[in-house]
Amino acid sequence: MVKNSLTDVYKLNDGNSIPCVGLGTWQTPDGEATVQAVKDALAAGYRHIDTASAYYNEEGVGRGLRESGLKREEVFLTTKLWNTDRGYESALEAVQLSLKKLGVEYIDLYLIHWPANEHVYDDPVAVNVATWRAFEKLQKDGLVRSIGTSNFLEPHLKQIFDACEIKPAVNQIEIHPGYPQFDAVNFCKQNDILVEAWSPLGCGRVLTDERLQKIANLYGKSVAQLCIRWELQHGILPLPKSTHADRIRTNADVFDFVISDADMKAIDELPEFGYSTFSPFTLKF
Repeated sequence: MVKNSLTDVYKLNDGNSIPCVGLGTWQTPDGEATVQAVKDALAAGYRHIDTASAYYNEEGVGRGLRESGLKREEVFLTTKLWNTDRGYESALEAVQLSLKKLGVEYIDLYLIHWPANEHVYDDPVAVNVATWRAFEKLQKDGLVRSIGTSNFLEPHLKQIFDACEIKPAVNQIEIHPGYPQFDAVNFCKQNDILVEAWSPLGCGRVLTDERLQKIANLYGKSVAQLCIRWELQHGILPLPKSTHADRIRTNADVFDFVISDADMKAIDELPEFGYSTFSPFTLKF
């Protein structure tokens, strides 16, 4: 179902709900920049903030939440386990530090930031499984409401399916026009896993692409707004990031138009461009 407002939700496979758009905070410096971005987003109507241990801004996110005046239960908060904390005991310890930095008693969604691979571990499958089992314990203990993955593709997700009790509720991967990752998206959908899009506005030249600009002009919208709407119409949850209050607001102004089937197809069929070079199969950290 196409979403109609910023606080519309997706229903997760564990029964929890997640607001359909979130504020991403990757590369947002900790301190006042993060605090203000979070406050601006919440003032604009966002109720979903995405951070990570590796972003080094969890303290700013937590402070922004507290200074917003909203109650903790009104805001959906996501953070992620960094690669150096993979493994069962390490994951159980790492979440405690994230909780402390965020200043909260629970996390709404906790993600494994990247899957382990053979460039870093002799037995990456065992590492991924051990980490996931820690996540299952965290959910059962109530420290984390929902658990999921980030940058996991089909082979990595199958490792979890084959060895664990609880299926990931979310998988966060890079998605934007020019890099739709339809195979990964379809696999997740077939397994009732919600897909979130990091870098939903793409990298570099996506926002200045003439093909996307021509389509955006048809709707009186920016390319950024077109990207976010395209993701929503594909049932994907976008996480646009900005530290500018006006852009944070305009990134949320995507519920008053619908991209036509023909234009969706044109965007879907763009050749690959504007994506990062990160791959979970070759990452060496």
